[in-house]
Amino acid sequence: MIENRMKIWLNESSRIIKETLHFAEPVPGIKAEPHERNACYFHVVIANPQGFPFEGGTFKLELFLPEEYPMAATKVCFMIKIYHPNVDNLGRICLDILKDKWSPALQICTVLLSIQALLSTLNPDDSLANDVAEQWKTKEAQAIETARTWARLYAMNNI
Repeated sequence: MIENRMKIWLNESSRIIKETLHFAEPVPGIKAEPHERNACYFHVVIANPQGFPFEGGTFKLELFLPEEYPMAATKVCFMIKIYHPNVDNLGRICLDILKDKWSPALQICTVLLSIQALLSTLNPDDSLANDVAEQWKTKEAQAIETARTWARLYAMNNI
């Protein structure tokens, strides 16, 4: 029993190491570094997402690999405020691959690329922040201006 658990742990650790090494080859606009004392915890920065209203921002996130990874989805959270219908005021993200569409075939890089894409393609019909989503649906110009303001306040010059 202990021997089987050790084999599983070694396989999971090997995968985490391989995925971490993948970040040695830069992904445009994404930087992920494991914490020095915990290889399952990553500091992430998604910079300069293309498209309004977040362009020019630098967004800090935390990524955590649960004990069951890769059988369980990664946990990702924005560490700065963002005015986005798919991100709530606690920084939690509404993204299907972080929930019911998770697959062990997905990797850290895939998750972060999906979050980067979410910054360019909002989905107010599958929101986590209902008040923000409602504003995007009914007063889009005002929502865009609020998002730009928040990006300037919280996501620029914050590194």
